[in-house]
Amino acid sequence: MEGLAILLPPGTEVTAWHTWERISTMPLSPYSDVKEQIRQAIDIVDLVERYIPLRRQGRGFVGLCPWHDDHHPSLQVNPERQCFRCFVCDIGGDIFSFVMRIENVEFPEALAMLAEMAGIPLPRTGGKPSATDRKQELFRVMAWAEQQYHACLLESSEAATARQYLRERGISEESIRKFRLGFSPLQPDWILRRARRDQIDPKLLVTVGILTSAQTRDWIDRFRGRVLFSIRDVQGRAVGFGGRVLPQMADTTPAKYVNSPETPLFAKSRLLYGLDLAREAFRRTRTALVMEGYTDVIMAHQHGFSNAVAVLGTALADSHLRLLQRYVDRVVLVLDGDEAGRRRAAQVLELFVARQIDLQVLTLPDDLDPCDYLLRYGAAGFQEALDERTVDALDHAFAAATYGVDLENDVAGVSRATDQLLSVIAKAPARLGEHSAQQQAREWKILSRLALLTRIDEGVLRRRLEELRRGQTRPRVVPAVPSRPTLDGWHRTFLEFLVAVPEGIRRLREHFSVNDLTSPFARQIYQAALDLLEMGQPVDFEHLMLALDDAALHNVLVDVEQTAREKKVSEQNPDELLDGLLRSHTARIAQLQASQLAHALRKGGLAPEEELDLLKRIMDQQKNRQKWSEPTEG
Repeated sequence: MEGLAILLPPGTEVTAWHTWERISTMPLSPYSDVKEQIRQAIDIVDLVERYIPLRRQGRGFVGLCPWHDDHHPSLQVNPERQCFRCFVCDIGGDIFSFVMRIENVEFPEALAMLAEMAGIPLPRTGGKPSATDRKQELFRVMAWAEQQYHACLLESSEAATARQYLRERGISEESIRKFRLGFSPLQPDWILRRARRDQIDPKLLVTVGILTSAQTRDWIDRFRGRVLFSIRDVQGRAVGFGGRVLPQMADTTPAKYVNSPETPLFAKSRLLYGLDLAREAFRRTRTALVMEGYTDVIMAHQHGFSNAVAVLGTALADSHLRLLQRYVDRVVLVLDGDEAGRRRAAQVLELFVARQIDLQVLTLPDDLDPCDYLLRYGAAGFQEALDERTVDALDHAFAAATYGVDLENDVAGVSRATDQLLSVIAKAPARLGEHSAQQQAREWKILSRLALLTRIDEGVLRRRLEELRRGQTRPRVVPAVPSRPTLDGWHRTFLEFLVAVPEGIRRLREHFSVNDLTSPFARQIYQAALDLLEMGQPVDFEHLMLALDDAALHNVLVDVEQTAREKKVSEQNPDELLDGLLRSHTARIAQLQASQLAHALRKGGLAPEEELDLLKRIMDQQKNRQKWSEPTEG
């Protein structure tokens, strides 16, 4: 059915879906064949578990959703349908849309990442390299550079002092290999000469932050004279380096540590050193030990604490906690020395209040860092410190705020410390946007504990907190919410029929054209179904997911497939379903006609006989509409 003609007087305004520009039909993805190979090769449960711990629930799996502040697992992964869905965020899709969302990339890059994971080559399309190709090239260059530096440390005579330094620090050869440690000799052009030998474009080494310009020459190695700590992403790919100058070479550079600059691969606020090696331990312990140095992490792993990671030359931030919440329930920040702990107390408390996670602090005695503490006291001593000296962020902040204050007699000192802590608590909810009921309950519990610590009435603390909060002028930052494609009842019913009764596609084609659908989402999905039919391929959920590259369309498909199963559409009489769609569509068109006729009548300027004709047609339509009934909405 191509739609019913609407007969209006010449010049009458036409509105609604008849004014929609025709959405260009979307051809099937040029990568459909390779997409199917990748989909067959990669199980969605295995893929999601690379990022988020899952547990079995019934016939599927559940985990904490990474796209909202989730505490009760709401991400569902269906191994039979090979799709995922979060009902809180109202998003879902297949392996391609999952990677697009979790890695914040477009489809071509997600396809390349999954193809590399599956070991499946992508067809070359010719022309200029895409952004995906360029990024994959940068990963290859980083892998090449990591290997050059690592081999130098293991084998080169130039690295003898570096190997001696690591032995003195207690780092084993096993750890050197496990963490892919490296060394960059003092010669400024050492890596550049090897790049030219291996036909590596030096400009790529500049892009990834290895080469930098100097006044006396074009390019020099940023990390010359340093032991290198390879920084890898969650998939174990080298994305940057941290360089520690050797004591014997300290005169050559004023900086003790040098990290990679921000590059297309390296963003220190979104990375943790050792995360790729700690994930399995996270799964077992549900606890992350967050340290401040590369050698701290390496020594922790050597002593059996494989759940240790480190921030990259920056303080623990909300972005790090969001990343860790994918894997653990408890985070222990390991600080070296009381003074460092006091400096960090307010920032740690703010994170503790804002982020729904068990955040604790271990301050090591004797001003030792974790590496030296482990070397001196061993695994048993470090475990004892974890068991006996770890406190939660509130107790830690209270101890820091009241350091040197007589809690029994110094009323003014206790009041100042309390006001300082309340000021931090007042700021915290604004970090995450809305002050949710869950955050409010957490805040009340914190205030109850603070009342016990300070011996100040809880009601007084609550009133003071509200005063501080009202006095803040900082604008609230509302987190971005994923776009939510919507469908009206008729289009939802249409797509549910399409997904649940694949063999009904031929009958849908007999009665409906793409132009009969006014929802752009439904149009594109229906067009993909017609293309599949034309090519002689099955028109089922799996093939529709493969035929579409857009994450929003995947979301719609997963949504309607879920509701179709809940309604048991596939078990209903397809003739009755199709008849309902036809009658409802006819009623929708008639309703639109009536609206347009009424608009033309209200607009005026018609001859008397034209007005009478319009009135008659409106009355006829109202009589006919009484014979039609809508299918149930949603």
